[in-house]
Amino acid sequence: MKRAVVFAYHNVGVRCLRVLLSQNVEVELVVTHEDDPREDIWFDSVAELCGQHGLRCISPDDPNAPDVVDEIKALAPDFFFSLYYRNMLREPLLAIPRRGAFNMHGSLLPKYRGRAPVNWAIIHGETETGATLHVMNAKPDNGAVIDQFAVPILIDDTAIEVFRKVTVAAEICLDRALPGLLSGRYPLEPQNLALGAYFGSRNAEDGRIQPDSTALQIHNLVRAVTHPYPGAFIDTPMGRLVIWKTRLADTPPAAHGPGIHRLKGEQVYLIAPAGGCLRLLDFEIDGRTNTLPATVDSFDPFGKSS
Repeated sequence: MKRAVVFAYHNVGVRCLRVLLSQNVEVELVVTHEDDPREDIWFDSVAELCGQHGLRCISPDDPNAPDVVDEIKALAPDFFFSLYYRNMLREPLLAIPRRGAFNMHGSLLPKYRGRAPVNWAIIHGETETGATLHVMNAKPDNGAVIDQFAVPILIDDTAIEVFRKVTVAAEICLDRALPGLLSGRYPLEPQNLALGAYFGSRNAEDGRIQPDSTALQIHNLVRAVTHPYPGAFIDTPMGRLVIWKTRLADTPPAAHGPGIHRLKGEQVYLIAPAGGCLRLLDFEIDGRTNTLPATVDSFDPFGKSS
């Protein structure tokens, strides 16, 4: 039986850890994260899964700390698997497993290396993404590819909807690649890094809608950062407008310039400064949900109300 140390978090960590257990990998130790109380924890718990299976689980602040490295080295594992674990594993750790260290990344590498790959793919209007199993080395997400599985991104898919697809893609990818990994017979395809780029982490301020955006750019941002993320927003003269759900729409027949307009009863539209139109299906402004103040039918969210 092959022995592994698993670094795991989030839904991908849970599902892929279950794949390892189903294929009788002996999981000697699971390294995970303590949940951040400032974060909306909408995903499943690796620690809870470990408890259900009697697996030893630790959550060090730094997995590269000398005492953690020594503890893992003493286990003499055959494999490392990193499954949506958020910390980089440094060279002293990566040198430990006898038969290799492997990472599951939530994009079709070499595209969207780095952080928040699902969110970035939606923001850039991609029509597909997926999961990639690759060799780990000292540089993030640039090791040779073992397997990939693609999933579609539909025009109205939100980040959480795409992430659910990516979770299944990761499970399929690991499940079909694992027999080859365990036997030592598996393909390796070096990445052409020029075909992709590295992206950093995102924060709430990155949801700010820019005044030179097209309707499609706004739509992509909205669905990339909607619940459970902080949302796309504009600080308007009437207060912060947070937009949770939109749909691309034809420009309303009446002559309206860029801005927010209440038309057809209570239907609210945004005509983008750089072209195109969106219907606002779920939004908040000045303490109101999905409605404008009674005295306002149109206003420029980047300027003055009227």
